Amino acid sequence: MIAIIDYGMGNLRSVHKAMEKLGFQVTVTSDANQVAGAEKVILPGVGAFADAIKNLKRLGLDEAIHQVIREGKPFLGICLGLQLLFTESEEDGRHQGLDIIRGRVTRLPPAVGKVPHMGWNQVEYRQQVPIFNDIPAGSYFYFVHSYYVVPDDERVTAAVSDYGLRFTCAIARGNLFATQFHPEKSSSLGLRMLKSFGEL
Repeated sequence: MIAIIDYGMGNLRSVHKAMEKLGFQVTVTSDANQVAGAEKVILPGVGAFADAIKNLKRLGLDEAIHQVIREGKPFLGICLGLQLLFTESEEDGRHQGLDIIRGRVTRLPPAVGKVPHMGWNQVEYRQQVPIFNDIPAGSYFYFVHSYYVVPDDERVTAAVSDYGLRFTCAIARGNLFATQFHPEKSSSLGLRMLKSFGEL
């Protein structure tokens, strides 16, 4: 069973539909015990960092996420679900994140061009990880974001993208993976990535 975490914010329906289309057994849940007991977990997200972390804590989902990752179960964060894993965010002030990955979330500078960064962009690998199996280097994925992550330890960076600056767009550490781009909105290659995650 793959649990998709419902904390009141996110692109739950599109992720759910994508995983079901691929043939996986999926449940959308805000129950911390169900999340902790799942075989694999996906944390999607769209919206404000502060509201998201507040909702996760209110529902006890922050502890469930820590447990899942501590136990080495496959975990995938998407967009805001990537950013929430970090120590803190600078969005609308300073807010503490889950602190699973040391580092910060910071705003794209106006000098890069239009913010939010929205549309297809090329992804370059920094390490080969299972979720990118059979996906060629330099492939394009779909982005919608105004903030990006800056890990303290660059070794967790699995891929980078370029939007006026080169930024980390995917991380990997053990069975923990997360992407700034939206695989569920990235056509056949995005589905291929989700399939690789589901088969871990």
